[in-house]
Amino acid sequence: MANTWRLTLNEKNFIKTALLSEIRLDGRKPFQFRNIIINFGREDGSAEVQLGQTRVMGIVTAKFVQPYRDRPNEGTLSIYAEFSPMADPSFEAGRPGESAVELGRIVDRGLRESRAVDTESLCVVAGKLVWAIRIDIHILDNAGNLVDAANMAALAALMTFRRPECSLGGEDGQEVIIHPLEMRDPVPLIVHHLPIAITFGFFDECLVVIDPTHSEEAVMAGRMIATVNANGDICAIQKAGGEGVSQRVIMQCLQLATTKAADITKQIKAAVEAYNKERALQKIKLEPTCVGTNVKEGQDQTLDDKGISELVGKYMERLKLISGESYTSQNINDEVETKSLRLGTDSHGIKFSSTPLSWDPYSKGVDPEFLKASVASQGLSSANKKKEWSGEEKPSEAQRPGSYKEVNPKSSAVDASRIEMQMIGPKTLKDAVKPKNKRKKKGSSVI
Repeated sequence: MANTWRLTLNEKNFIKTALLSEIRLDGRKPFQFRNIIINFGREDGSAEVQLGQTRVMGIVTAKFVQPYRDRPNEGTLSIYAEFSPMADPSFEAGRPGESAVELGRIVDRGLRESRAVDTESLCVVAGKLVWAIRIDIHILDNAGNLVDAANMAALAALMTFRRPECSLGGEDGQEVIIHPLEMRDPVPLIVHHLPIAITFGFFDECLVVIDPTHSEEAVMAGRMIATVNANGDICAIQKAGGEGVSQRVIMQCLQLATTKAADITKQIKAAVEAYNKERALQKIKLEPTCVGTNVKEGQDQTLDDKGISELVGKYMERLKLISGESYTSQNINDEVETKSLRLGTDSHGIKFSSTPLSWDPYSKGVDPEFLKASVASQGLSSANKKKEWSGEEKPSEAQRPGSYKEVNPKSSAVDASRIEMQMIGPKTLKDAVKPKNKRKKKGSSVI
């Protein structure tokens, strides 16, 4: 990625003279990185990295594709870079240029050759269907060292990306079922390690800097990109032409790159961990019923990953228990409520102070645990009564003591009229005929 930014001869001499005194234009030391800031978007799988004035955004997406024939059990990983003229006037819109292709290949080589992402876990149906992971890198502002910023943005986006969970079903067991996010939590990608790209700029045999700026890239005679992880493993090395470098200088650069990679890895993991905690807390706030403990005001609350997973697990178990209990105890609750309405009392003989429909057990200070125990006992007694009636002749509705009808608050007037008719008795044909004294006299017709 050659820098097309042209500097005057005086500016080039000034930068080289300052580097001989171990002074850079922005006040850094030769082997010092610029300030790194990592921000995440609202959706999973998007991250923005700011390296000094350089800003790069990485977005991760996934879709189903057919696997390659030589690797039927592995998913795919592809990286695409987009250079916008808004980031640098030298970038052209439209098809990606040589710089965009080179940047995408450098980042892709560091991830693919080191097998940082577990592609075998992306297989859904061997030889037929796998997940294809795509990383789009967008250059927002170019202030030098785009490779390092793009590499960090891609790694941060991969660590926060979560794909929908899917399973196999159907008659033949080959039908893919994608579960919605409301039913099952999405699944994160398996990232074994973080390959960090470190860029070195060579001016002379004795002048080497890390993280060159845009002006330094226009002056330097060569560049080397070493991709290493925190364990010291060399994932990839890129030396695209320029001034030759001795083996001794390369070994020193690799040792320095390992130290810088460990620091950057800690920073990325800390940012991702903070994002995951914030995401879990937002999920708990949206569903406050999952928190079963009372927290005092003013008390510091710190939740680690284990505590968050325990809260979510308890919440799911509670939902299952509530659904099961509500389904099994629905008939018992209906029977107890209707019997209580008929007698004018609750299951423990407590009388109502008002109409049965407006009675609230909690307004009388009744213990909820006591009510649950009464419901269970009432269910057992009702089951025994059913067994007794099964051996004998079932009495009719009129013969059963205390027969009643369900009360509906929307039709109270209709129920009152029915009760009045039952007290008077059934109507006959005589009731339909009016007495003579109440009949209207018809006027005589005049012809």
